[in-house]
Amino acid sequence: MPGSRIAALGHYQPSRVMTNDDLAGMVDTSDEWIRQRTGIATRHIAAADESVADMASAAAAEALVAAGLEPGDIGMVTVATCSAIDRCPSIAAQVAARLGIPAAATFDLNNGCAGFCTAVATADHAVRARAARHALVVGAEKMSDVTDWSDRSTCVLLGDGAGAAVVSAAEGPGIGPVVWGGDPTRADAVRLAGSWRPRFTQSGQVVFRWATTELIDLAVEACRRAGLEPADLAGVVTHQANLRIIEAIVRRLGLAEDAVIARDVVDSGNTSAASVPLALSKLVERRAVPAGAPVLLFAFGGGLSWAGQVVTAP
Repeated sequence: MPGSRIAALGHYQPSRVMTNDDLAGMVDTSDEWIRQRTGIATRHIAAADESVADMASAAAAEALVAAGLEPGDIGMVTVATCSAIDRCPSIAAQVAARLGIPAAATFDLNNGCAGFCTAVATADHAVRARAARHALVVGAEKMSDVTDWSDRSTCVLLGDGAGAAVVSAAEGPGIGPVVWGGDPTRADAVRLAGSWRPRFTQSGQVVFRWATTELIDLAVEACRRAGLEPADLAGVVTHQANLRIIEAIVRRLGLAEDAVIARDVVDSGNTSAASVPLALSKLVERRAVPAGAPVLLFAFGGGLSWAGQVVTAP
């Protein structure tokens, strides 16, 4: 079987930036309160007429151009999202139509915040099985549509955006074996439920304790399945849920002193399935990690689910 790799990345964020001071005018909170508890300073909020498909298409188009591919080269399109209103056609089918991709397999994948890493693994499997030579993988969310703007415990967290990757066939393994799973006994800890005006809710303390204790060994296992130790990593991109969670995870991994840690949550907030590709694309764009260097992707959230793998930076 051939290997696969991330050949190129792209990302998109809406132009509107909402600051902590803006939120302080809406709910009983402050810039200091939000920064101390989450590390977040700003988040991007989509316009009322800006959809998940709009953002996904913008990020996907950038990744396609960066990969130097034509639309007809893409054999699979998958979009990881939990906030899309559209059920059919899928967001992936809409992205394919907008980009002129003629005959790809298209489907959406909902695994909450772990969705993008789950979708990367699915694309890796498809490419290595020769079901597609090039796959387009997108994480896109409009969390502002499902935010309760009167709940200060959650509205301060969430933002909108999209990130995309082209996964292509390669001679060697540029995407390591996935570590994925879930704990359905705690599925209610993160919810986005309801057919009419669904709203995001979570038990923050449950998620924090789970992410900063039980997930560490799984992140280490993702490294070892790729034949590496955490100290060998050039970078780490976790789900951008909360800066305190990110810092707690990376402290316990035993990373090299010069390892690059994604902290995009400070500027973008929690964008659910979009957070890992957004952060990774920005790191690569500014050349914070060298091409070919190993980077751990690790995401976790609703389900409670997790997914992670080591990839070589494009």
